[in-house]
Amino acid sequence: MNYQSSQSLHQFKYQVGIKFQLYNSLFTSLPFHRIERTGILLSMLLTYCEDAYAKKESPEEIIEGFFTKHTSIIGEQERADVLFRFVQYVERQIVLFDALEDAAFKEINDMGGVGTLKHLSSEIIQSGKEEELAVKLRDYSVRLVLTAHPTQFYPGAVLGIINDLSWAVIENNASQINMYMQQLGKTPFLNKQKPTPFDEAVSLIWYLENIFYHAAGRILSALREQFPQAVWKNNPIIKMGFWPGGDRDGNPFVDRATTLKVAEALRGAIIKSYYLDVRRLKRRLTFKGVDVIVASLEEKLYANLFIPEQKTDLSRHEILDALGRIREILIQQHNNLFLHLVDNLISKVHVFGLHFATLDIRQESFVHAKVLEAVDGLEGLLGKGYAKLPESGKIERLLHLRSTAKPERYPDKLVRDTLETLASVREIQRFNGVEGCNRYIISQCNSALNVIEVLGLFLLTGWTRDDLNIDIVPLFETVVDLENAASIMEELYANPIYREYLGRRNQTQTIMVGFSDGTKDGGYLMANWGIYQAKEQLTAVSKKYGVDVIFFDGRGGPPARGGGKTHKFYASLGKNIANKEIQLTIQGQTVSSNFGTIDSAQYNIEQLIHAGISNDLFSSKKIILQPHEEELMNKMAEYSYKAYTSLKDHPRFMQYLQELSPLRFYSETNIGSRPSRRVQSARMEFKDLRAIPYVGSWSQLKQNVTGYYGVGFALQKIDQEGKWAAAKELYENSLYFKTLMDNCEMAMKKCFFPLTEHFSQHPVYGEIWKMIYEEFELTRQYIFKLSGKNELMADYPVEQLSIQMRERIVLPLSTIQQFALTRFREFEQDLPQSPLRELYEKLIMRCSFGIINAARNSA
Repeated sequence: MNYQSSQSLHQFKYQVGIKFQLYNSLFTSLPFHRIERTGILLSMLLTYCEDAYAKKESPEEIIEGFFTKHTSIIGEQERADVLFRFVQYVERQIVLFDALEDAAFKEINDMGGVGTLKHLSSEIIQSGKEEELAVKLRDYSVRLVLTAHPTQFYPGAVLGIINDLSWAVIENNASQINMYMQQLGKTPFLNKQKPTPFDEAVSLIWYLENIFYHAAGRILSALREQFPQAVWKNNPIIKMGFWPGGDRDGNPFVDRATTLKVAEALRGAIIKSYYLDVRRLKRRLTFKGVDVIVASLEEKLYANLFIPEQKTDLSRHEILDALGRIREILIQQHNNLFLHLVDNLISKVHVFGLHFATLDIRQESFVHAKVLEAVDGLEGLLGKGYAKLPESGKIERLLHLRSTAKPERYPDKLVRDTLETLASVREIQRFNGVEGCNRYIISQCNSALNVIEVLGLFLLTGWTRDDLNIDIVPLFETVVDLENAASIMEELYANPIYREYLGRRNQTQTIMVGFSDGTKDGGYLMANWGIYQAKEQLTAVSKKYGVDVIFFDGRGGPPARGGGKTHKFYASLGKNIANKEIQLTIQGQTVSSNFGTIDSAQYNIEQLIHAGISNDLFSSKKIILQPHEEELMNKMAEYSYKAYTSLKDHPRFMQYLQELSPLRFYSETNIGSRPSRRVQSARMEFKDLRAIPYVGSWSQLKQNVTGYYGVGFALQKIDQEGKWAAAKELYENSLYFKTLMDNCEMAMKKCFFPLTEHFSQHPVYGEIWKMIYEEFELTRQYIFKLSGKNELMADYPVEQLSIQMRERIVLPLSTIQQFALTRFREFEQDLPQSPLRELYEKLIMRCSFGIINAARNSA
């Protein structure tokens, strides 16, 4: 362990570990029924669980034994009431732990260390690459796209308490800490109703206003200060994207009205942020010559916020012009006094404009085909015989459309809304600027026709080929779609009319790749390697046609969904993968855990900025995979895929997951507006499952299959073929492969097989349990052989300790959830009408909240 890691670990033990024990004692004063007794009993249950699992007892045996040995409670209803109180208590312990980690962020993480802008500055100066950096920064950027994916189990009120509690801890204000703990005790953790898409948007706009707005200002000010000649004023470097209100994929509750309402909320939020900043400037800039300009700008912003008829009477250029005049006067007449405040606001306006974040529209490809079929059937706008044409014929027909459809004529709500939404993009651009809404993403894209269908729909809604200022973004996710992606894009690039369209988009094509469904479809190693190969192939074919390709990564929180040590992936891609921009989704839990405070947001954004720059300017042998290394990766991915497919194809696989995990209860948690399955049917099919509940269920089962399954089998096969030395060399020389294994270790660190070991002898589920456990042990054995270590995550001692502490806090919840699942199955089979069945169903769901929240990136 190096000095910095040792110091960070020391700080973590004090700032988080010791303080958790100290503040945990405050829970005895929380306004719960018989809280003192609950706290004592919970502590006893934790110890009892640890001892009992060592004796290979089941959760049911543990809960029954605990009540018999430590209480006099006999009735099932009364015992369940106690278990609910335990859940309440643990939920709030997790909130405390989150708040303490957030408060200690600057102490635990080196804000000027590796991967930060300060570190970049020293690297650039030492290597004499100032000019190369200036060229890179002309068009390089990091785009963070906030999504409404249902992985945030904390309701908004609790997130607010975490934020306030963190500040109270930083200030060591015991009175406030106690007060917020009291508030926490009275605040419900369960949404009684599903949030609407607009509710989800409002929750994420809070982060834009209170976190990203300030973090971006800090970062750009630091960049300008450290690299004054390199920062290109027309390139904001940081860009924000936004999906709530625009993402229709599988969400029937998002419509045109929602989209317009969210766009208006984004515009209002950024103008309010500017208004508050200008008000602060007004208190400082009291000098002759600038005071009038500041007052005029304040008045303009106020009118746009509160006087409806003046909504369009403002532009980004106008704000920048006023700030530019103020800046000149400060330089020429006032010795640069408070210039840094003006520069900070100018940077923010460059980043956020009047849109705050670009509202992306996303829809599934089959919907576009359905809409075109309706248009062809009702108005005949696609020409005679369209439906019978081959794909090439349909593409040709769609690219030459001249007619405009009339949405009001269509009785089908989905068809009508799709057409109206495409037409209303102009309205959003008029108020929020072109950046307000200029991307359309196609889910489940598997052909060139799927892309052209969207282009054709825009032409049918009043746009022309000459004025279409929208990036059409295909999304490739499944193993097969990723394999076909390059040929699909080549077909598009070879089309003269599509090339003309790209010419008006600066010869730039954005392509989205999805980690979540890829992992669900092909397993951890195959999904990641499939995306890596697809990016290489897409880079090559784009270069062949003179197109700048930009990759947009659909990443979730856990390693299984493209999360984990994300910045290291971007630093490891090498020269064969386009690196003009880094674009990725930030989902649910990841927003609050990685970007929940200004400090953590600044740190993690800087890590991403640094990753893309270092990959371009400082590529080394550790980054670029050699042909023989790619061949080895191919073999391992194939072996891994074979192992994962054999598990996935087991006839009892879905039954295992559905019965033993809380999968079927996900839709009742009310954490998101989107349904948990693409197709709602009585029978749950694997193909209809969304990746989030799929991955999240494995996480709650403490088996995390999607984060490692097949890796051990692949490494074993390589070893048996006499290629272990090559695998070891790959691990030591490739940052990409090392990061893959690091993330694999993180997923495995959160596993706890004693929780479900009693199923090892089950007549139906025993075989699958043994398959999973044996693969886990095999993967662990080979990762230790690769790393030379004897414990998981040994290279990351702070994160390792954090996971250990969190998993220990949540152990009673995992036990209670498995107990409740067992009792639920029994009542479902024998007494389906019993009120206790519903009681245990609620207990299962309540446990989900604490388990997912404790893991921070497990869904």
